[in-house]
Amino acid sequence: MLVADRYRMDTVIGRGGMGEVWRALDEVLGRQVAVKLLLNDADASAEARFRLEAQTSARLNHPHVVGTLDFGTWQGRCFLVMELVEGDSLAGELAAGGPLAPDRLAQVAQHAAEGLAAAHAQGIVHRDIKPGNLLSDRDGSVRIGDFGIARFVDDPSAGLTTTGQIVGTGLYLAPERAIGTPASPASDLYSLGCVLYQLAVGHPPFEAESATMLLYQHVDAAPVPPHQRGAALPPAFEAYLLSMLAKRPEERPTARQAADWFRSGAWRGTPEPLPPERPGIGHEPHPAVLPAHHHGPVHGAPAHAAQAHAQARTPAPVPDTGWNTSVHRVPARRPGLRTSLRRHSRTVAVVGGTVLFVSAVLLGMSVF
Repeated sequence: MLVADRYRMDTVIGRGGMGEVWRALDEVLGRQVAVKLLLNDADASAEARFRLEAQTSARLNHPHVVGTLDFGTWQGRCFLVMELVEGDSLAGELAAGGPLAPDRLAQVAQHAAEGLAAAHAQGIVHRDIKPGNLLSDRDGSVRIGDFGIARFVDDPSAGLTTTGQIVGTGLYLAPERAIGTPASPASDLYSLGCVLYQLAVGHPPFEAESATMLLYQHVDAAPVPPHQRGAALPPAFEAYLLSMLAKRPEERPTARQAADWFRSGAWRGTPEPLPPERPGIGHEPHPAVLPAHHHGPVHGAPAHAAQAHAQARTPAPVPDTGWNTSVHRVPARRPGLRTSLRRHSRTVAVVGGTVLFVSAVLLGMSVF
């Protein structure tokens, strides 16, 4: 089948409610492409969404967004020509190999956040981030596809359709959208957080028997930390992932912040080095105060005083907790000569006062 006298259709590689996606050859330029062809019986709303996808994705030119190459009509059917991603979706990757390793999950997070940052910079909200819309090529690079229900940030109709049904996949729907608030860039970050959670655990953070119960969970329920469901994520990674699932949009990171954070390697949770020693400042802890990480016996008896004093001069090693660590050393204070004199003076004053009081009482009794 030859579409528009140019695209030689080969095999169907995807099918959805609006149309089907073909692997095809562009005979003019001699390259492999993906052609999305609208179904014959598609209604006017489906055609409008199809055109919107072409116009929206055409505004984006980014290595982590599937590019749009052409759009037109053929025999009364709309078609959309896109870059062909040789690989599988993240849904297929999860089904084939199970939960992703932390290194791979961080790569997916960075690439997807980069693509979302590019879209958000153009004022575009995707509104349907899910594993099936994240495509991975043979090198592992991830691209965002399917902008079929994307909207611009200032579009007042971005929250609900005319029939009152929420647009988007319920498993990854942000809480603010579940109550009918228009989508925002923060909504995409919540959806990406749900996807990363599923790729780490094997299941999305919220599941329910009905759509209504699922929406209530997005709004009110706290997600179970991934490590409690068997995921082996570094603590820093898990904490950042849960911040992407914050109920309040303003508490989530932006796509740009998330991309930079994952690129930096901060998800590994490498601790910061200790500050250098400053000469002239003692580091001997008070005998009654032990470091927080000390788990040994307390050497309080006189027989162990010399040993404890020697051990105190050697700073105890700080364990690697996987988190950024800050240690503050406070020098111990020893009583000096002035302190001893003050204590002696106070003792003399107390004793003298007591003697005078007793003498006055005895004198008064004798006079009486």
